[in-house]
Amino acid sequence: MVCFLREMRHENLNLYLGLFLDSGIFAVVVEHLLRGSLADLLADSNVRLDWMFKSSLLMDLIKGMKYLHLRGLSHGRLKSTNCLVDGRFVLKITDYGLPMILHAQNLSLLKEPQDLLWTAPELLRNPVQGGTFAGDVFSFSIIVHEVISRSLPYAMMDMPAHEIVEHLKEPPPLCRPVVSVDEAPPDCLILMNECWNEDPEKRPSFDDIFKQFRGINRCKRANIIDSMLRMLEQYSSNLEDLIRERTDELEIERTKTERLIGQLLPKSVAQALKKGKPVQPEHYSDATLYFSDIVGFTTISALSEPIEVVDLLNDLYTMFDAIIATHDVYKVETIGDAYMVASGVPNRNGNRHAAEVSNMSLDILHSIGEFKIKHMPEMKVKIRIGLHSGPVVAGVVGLMMPRYCLFGDTVTTASLMESTGLPYRIHISLSTVKVLTSLKVGYHINTREAQVKGSEDTYWLMGRDGFTKPLPVPPDLSGGSRNHGISLEEIPVERRQKFLEDKK
Repeated sequence: MVCFLREMRHENLNLYLGLFLDSGIFAVVVEHLLRGSLADLLADSNVRLDWMFKSSLLMDLIKGMKYLHLRGLSHGRLKSTNCLVDGRFVLKITDYGLPMILHAQNLSLLKEPQDLLWTAPELLRNPVQGGTFAGDVFSFSIIVHEVISRSLPYAMMDMPAHEIVEHLKEPPPLCRPVVSVDEAPPDCLILMNECWNEDPEKRPSFDDIFKQFRGINRCKRANIIDSMLRMLEQYSSNLEDLIRERTDELEIERTKTERLIGQLLPKSVAQALKKGKPVQPEHYSDATLYFSDIVGFTTISALSEPIEVVDLLNDLYTMFDAIIATHDVYKVETIGDAYMVASGVPNRNGNRHAAEVSNMSLDILHSIGEFKIKHMPEMKVKIRIGLHSGPVVAGVVGLMMPRYCLFGDTVTTASLMESTGLPYRIHISLSTVKVLTSLKVGYHINTREAQVKGSEDTYWLMGRDGFTKPLPVPPDLSGGSRNHGISLEEIPVERRQKFLEDKK
C-alpha cells in the first residue's frame, strides 16, 4: 500500500516520503509545505484573496482529486486542513490513502464532531472504510463554501458541531451552509449545490466538476497571472510596511535601552562601553558627596513584611530620584536604605558642586517631612544626611554588571558625616562650608562642636536665603542618644507587641 502511494506523482498531491514507527509512535512522513493548510490561509486576514485567486486554489483541488479518482482511490477524509499550500500558492492534497494505512496497522483515528463537518450524510449514517467517490465530492462542496466565504463550515448556523452532525444525519430539514449570491459567480454556486446533493447518485464526478469549473473560468488564465502579480505587489507593500513598523519599534526599544543605560552609568562611560573602549579611572579634584540613610531602618524592617520594606524603599527613592533630577548631581548608588549622590562627578561644574548637593539636600529634607509609609502612616521616616567635599577617583568596576564607583578619603569622610549626624539634620564638613561660603549665596550654617577633644568642628546646614519650604523639626535627643534607633513610643500600638515579642 505504501509503495502504491509513493508511486503517485501529481503537482497537486503532497508526496508521501515514508512511514515512521519507533517506541510505540506511528507517523506518516510527508513533504512540508511553507504556507500551511488551506484553512490557515483562509483564516489569515492579512492575505487578500480575490475570486481569481480562490478559483485557482479550487482548480488545484479539483485536479488533485480527479487524479486520485482516476487511480481508483477515494480520499475519505477530505477537508480544508489536509489541503496544503506551498510557497508558490499551489494547493496540494495530503492524507490520501491514510485510512488504508491505519487499517493495515490496526490503528484508528478518534474523530471529533468538528472533524465530521465535511463528511457526506450517507457516510455519517453508514461509515465506509476509506470513503467513497461521492463522499469526496460532498467534502469538496464544503471546502468550496469555505473558500468562497472564508469562514468555517456551517459557521452561520451558530450551533455546536455535534448538533450540526445530527442534523446532517437525519433530515429534513436539509442542513447545508449558506452563502451570499454575490460572493462567487452564479455557475460556481450552482456547481457547489450539485456537489452537496443529498442523493449521492446525483452528485457530479470530479471529471464533470473539472469540465464545469474550467468553463466557469474560461479565458481567465491571464487574469489569474495578473491576480498573482497583484498579490505579490500587495505582499511586497505589506512587507515594506511591516519592516517600517518593526524598525520604528526597534528604534523605540533602542531609545529605552539607552535611557536605561544612561540611568545606570554616566553617558560618557556608557558610550565608551558600547564602543568597546576601556574606561580608565579618572581623578576629580573637586566634588561633593551626599550620603543618607533611614534612622531605625532595622526596626522598621522587623515591624514590616519583606514586600512592605521593598515598597517603602521604592516609594522613598522614587521621590528622591524626582528631586535629584532638578539638580546638577549624579546618583551613584543605593544599598539598602543608604542613598549616595555626587556632584562634580562625572560632569565637572567648577565650585558649584557643593551648592548643588546642598540645595538638593534641603529639598530632600523638606520632602521627607511630608513622606508617609503606606503600611504604617502614623510612623514618621527620619533620615540622617552627611555631606563632604574633596577629591575623588571614579571608575567602572566589573564586566558582567559594571558599576560606576567612587573611591578616596572623601567617600569615607562623607559616609562618616552621615553616620555621626542626627535625625532630620544635614551634617556638613568644614571643606564643604568653605566652598559654600565662597559662593556667597547665603547658606544658614550652625557650628556643631567637636564630639571628641582635639577633633575638627563640624556643621549643620539649616537653610538658605530664599528657601522657604518648611523643614521637619529634629527630635529632642537631650535625654539620651537615639540618633540610630526608634523609641518604643514611636512604634504603632498594633505592631508594638510583635516588636517586644521578637526582642524577647
